[in-house]
Amino acid sequence: MRVVIFCDMEGISCIETWEQVTGGTRLYEECRKLYTDEMNAAVRGARAAGASDVIVVDCHGAGGAYNFKSFLPERLESGAQYVFGYPWARYIDAFEQGCDAILFVGAHAMAGTPDGVLCHTVSSEAWYNARINDILVGESGILAAVAGCWNVPAVFVSGDTATCREVQTLLGEAVVTAEVKKGLGRFSSVNMAPKDACALIEMKVAQALSLKENWPQPFKPEGPVTFRVELATPDRVNDFVGREGVRVEGPRTVSATGDTFWQAWDQFWYRN
Repeated sequence: MRVVIFCDMEGISCIETWEQVTGGTRLYEECRKLYTDEMNAAVRGARAAGASDVIVVDCHGAGGAYNFKSFLPERLESGAQYVFGYPWARYIDAFEQGCDAILFVGAHAMAGTPDGVLCHTVSSEAWYNARINDILVGESGILAAVAGCWNVPAVFVSGDTATCREVQTLLGEAVVTAEVKKGLGRFSSVNMAPKDACALIEMKVAQALSLKENWPQPFKPEGPVTFRVELATPDRVNDFVGREGVRVEGPRTVSATGDTFWQAWDQFWYRN
């Protein structure tokens, strides 16, 4: 069984401020340990469930030289492969080779979620709402739609209560969840102790992958698929002007359409 684990930092237990997830700060260095440990727990759970090929993708844009490189190499769990420094939501090698399932660790809620800790969608400064065929989605929805183009389901998510609710609402209650914290607002939360969070993630990942007959269906929006983003300010549209396959629909709205979500996303999102 081959599985891909997409990891982000905002949904890790005991993290609730931007300083904790921004490269170069003292708090960030402390929280890299929390991030690495929860991911390691997911790797252990996957291998306990029989996964022979575990691929972990660091999806956290910490800024600068730390972009998508926030795990601590000396703490990495053995028995997995780790993808560092790859552009966000562009890694599809495992899908093309054949993949059974994807998992989300440390995921966060979409922009505008009242109880979503550090909630945002792709960019906390540039983006507001994102939609796939008029379905409001966050980052987990985008990643699930990419995987769905290769018939790969999302079967597990860990993060705060709001994120787990969001993913199950979009993909179905068959998605196994590990709620490691509960948001009290965007910048505060009630957290599990890190050791308890890791134990929960390890157990729930093993459970999710062991119940293949209960896996949700891959997320495959009906084609033609349109991906539409409402940007924060009109000047943000300039980043998309002249990009092949992308339409400027209004002063703050841009979109791309394809036969599949991947085709739309491939036009919309830069490769580098």
